[in-house]
Amino acid sequence: MMLTTPPEFKKLKDMLRKFFITICIGLSAACSATPRLPIDVPGSNNLKPDAQQALITRDIANLITTYNYKKVALNDSLSSVIFDNYLKGLDPNKSYFLASDIASFEQYRNTLDDDLQVGELAVPFFIFNTYQKRYNEKLKFSIAELAKNFDFAKADTYTYNREKLAWFTSEQESNASWNKKVKYDFLNLKIAGKADTAIRNSLKKRYENLLTQSNKINNQDAFQVFMTAFTESVDPHTSYFNMANAANFNIDMARSLEGIGATLSSENEFVTIKSIVTGGPADKIKQLKIDDKIIAVAQGSTGEFTDVIGWRLDNAIALIRGKKGTIVRLKILSKGQDLSATPKIIPITREKIVLQDQSAKKEIKTITQNGKTYTYGIIEIPAFYADFKAMQAGDRNYKSTTRDVKLILDSLKNSNVDAIVVDLRGNGGGSLLEAIELTGLFISKGPVVQVRDARNKIEVDQDEDPTISYDGPVAVLIDRFSASASEIFAGAIQDYGRGIILGNTTYGKGSVQSAIDMSRVNPELGDKAGQINLTTGKFYRITGSSTQHKGVTPDIAFPTVFPADKYGESSEKSAMPWDEIKSSNYKPWGDIKPNLAFLTKQHVQRMKASKEYTYLLEDIAEFKNRENEKSVPLSENSLKKQRDDEELKALSRDNARRISRGLNALKKGETKPKGEKNYDFIKDECLHIVSDFITDRKLAKLDK
Repeated sequence: MMLTTPPEFKKLKDMLRKFFITICIGLSAACSATPRLPIDVPGSNNLKPDAQQALITRDIANLITTYNYKKVALNDSLSSVIFDNYLKGLDPNKSYFLASDIASFEQYRNTLDDDLQVGELAVPFFIFNTYQKRYNEKLKFSIAELAKNFDFAKADTYTYNREKLAWFTSEQESNASWNKKVKYDFLNLKIAGKADTAIRNSLKKRYENLLTQSNKINNQDAFQVFMTAFTESVDPHTSYFNMANAANFNIDMARSLEGIGATLSSENEFVTIKSIVTGGPADKIKQLKIDDKIIAVAQGSTGEFTDVIGWRLDNAIALIRGKKGTIVRLKILSKGQDLSATPKIIPITREKIVLQDQSAKKEIKTITQNGKTYTYGIIEIPAFYADFKAMQAGDRNYKSTTRDVKLILDSLKNSNVDAIVVDLRGNGGGSLLEAIELTGLFISKGPVVQVRDARNKIEVDQDEDPTISYDGPVAVLIDRFSASASEIFAGAIQDYGRGIILGNTTYGKGSVQSAIDMSRVNPELGDKAGQINLTTGKFYRITGSSTQHKGVTPDIAFPTVFPADKYGESSEKSAMPWDEIKSSNYKPWGDIKPNLAFLTKQHVQRMKASKEYTYLLEDIAEFKNRENEKSVPLSENSLKKQRDDEELKALSRDNARRISRGLNALKKGETKPKGEKNYDFIKDECLHIVSDFITDRKLAKLDK
C-alpha cells in the first residue's frame, strides 16, 4: 500500500510545477497521433486509441522519465522490456498467440519508446487486436469441439502450464492443445457425476459467456493493459489506472465498500482470492483462504450459478459485490485443487466494509513452560490506518492504529501480562505517520525511519513524544506479506534492540508512492483521465539500511511456503535494488543479540520434537511439488484416482493433526464442529520463544 505524508505531496507539487508549464505550452497542438500501420484485425473488436489516450500516454512518459524516483531513460532497452511485459500481460500462458504473430511483432520491439514519447498507440492496439482475434478463435474452436466424442480410456495428458514453453508453431499445434483443454474441461465435470448432455450444455454456456465478455472489451481495457506493461517495466509500484480502475483503487484506499471483504485477482483464467479483510464477511465465516479460486457465483440462497472461469476480473467482481444484507454464494476450489475436484459452496452475507473502522484487536493467551505460567498480550494489527478526515476536522476521538493500540496496551498492563506480541502477519502497510507513532509507544523519542526523495534529499522522521506506553518485553511477528509500514515498524523495533522479531522475511517494499490525478498534470484531460501512482521516495532504516528488496529479516526464522524468488519485491524484475545510506543518530534501547544463541537452541530442540513442525515442512514440500506440476492425465480412471488419492491424503493429514491436538478425527465430507478455533502453530511457538527470552533475561540479570 502507498505511504504518503504531507511533506511528500508538497515536494511533488514543487517538482510538478515546471512540468505543468511545459505541458500547457503544447496543449493547443495536442491531438491523436497518426497511426503508422492499420490497426483493424478481422475477428477482433478493432479497437482504436482516442485523442485523450494519446495525451495521457505522452504525459505519463514525461512524468515518469522526469520525476519518478527511479531514474530511467525511455530508450530501446526499456522498449524491449515493455514489449516483453506487454506480450506476457496479454498471453502469460502462451495459449493464444502463434509464433508467426510474435515474429510479426518483433519489428516493434525497439520502437515503443519513441511511440510513448509522442503518444503513438497504433502498435500496442494492433497487438491487442491480434490477441483478441486469437482469443475469440480459440473459444469458437472450443465450442465446435463439444460436438465430438472424447475417448477417456486412452492414456493421454494435458499440459496446462505453458509459461516456459515455446509459442505454438502452427494453427494445427494450437488446435491440438485446445482439443485437450476442452477434453479436460469435459472430464472434470464427468468425474463430478454430470451426464454428457448436461456437460456439453454447461461448457457451451461457459465458452459463449467468455465470447460475450470478449465482445464487451473496449479501448480503455486495451489501453490499461499496455500502460500497465509500461509502468511495471519502470518499477513494480508505479501504476497508471484508467478511470474505472482508479475508482476501484480509491474505494480500496478509502476503505469503504459493500461486498464480501476480500481482494481478488485474475490468475490463469481463475478469479483468485489474494487477501481477506480482517473483520469482514469472508473473514468471519473462516472458510475462505488465500489463493482459493472462485469458479462460479450465484445470487441469494437459490439463484442459479454463473460460471466465472475466464471472466474479466471486473465483471466477476461486479457479481460478487452487492448491497449489504444480501447473500452471494461462491463455488470455491482451494489452491491445490484443479477443476476435477468437487468445489465447496460457500454462502456469504454482504456487509458494508469500512476499513477505517477496522481496529487492532487484542488476545490474552496463557502458556505453561518449564513449570512456569506466562500470560501474553497479543495485538493483531491488520493495517496502519487513520481517519485523516476526522483528524483534520479537529475530532479529538479520530480513529487510528496508534490510538487503538495505546488503549489496548493500557488494558493489557492492567492484566499484568508478561510480554506483548505485535502480530503484523499479512499487514501490507498504510500510513507512514502511524508506523512512526506506533513505534513511539515502545521507545522514547528518536528517529524511526529515513526517507530519500528523487532529489536525493534525506529526511529523518522521528517520534517526538518522550513518553513510553509499554516498557516490558516485546516480540513482533512478521511474514512474507508484511510490507511497507509494517517493515518500518518491525525494522525500528529490531534496530533499537527493543524486541525480538519472529516469523518470515518481509515483502521488501521500501518505496513510497504518491497518487496523482492526471487532470492535475494536464487540465485539458478533464476528470476522466484516471490517475498515476508515482514512486517518489525510498525508505531506509535508522541504521541506514534500506527495507527495499531485502525486507526485514527475523531474529528467528520459520520455514515458509512463499519463496522470495516468487513472492515479494525480490521477485519483481523491475524492483529497485537494496542499498544503504548513512546511519541516523539514535540511542539503542537494548541488545538482544546475546540472547539469540540460547533462544535459537531452545527453538530448534522444540521443533525436533514437534509434530506440527513436521507437518509444516510436509506442507511446504507438497506446495513445491504442486508448483512443479505442469500437466494432468486425460484418462478418466487416472484422473479420478489422482483426485481421490489427493482428497484422502489431505483428510489423513488433517486428521493426524487433529488427533495430535486431542481432537476427534473427521470423516470424509464432515466439517469441523462449530466454534472450533483454527490452531496457529507459528503464534504458539512464538509465545514459547518469548518465554525463553524472558527466562534468559532473568538469568542474565542474576549472573550480573
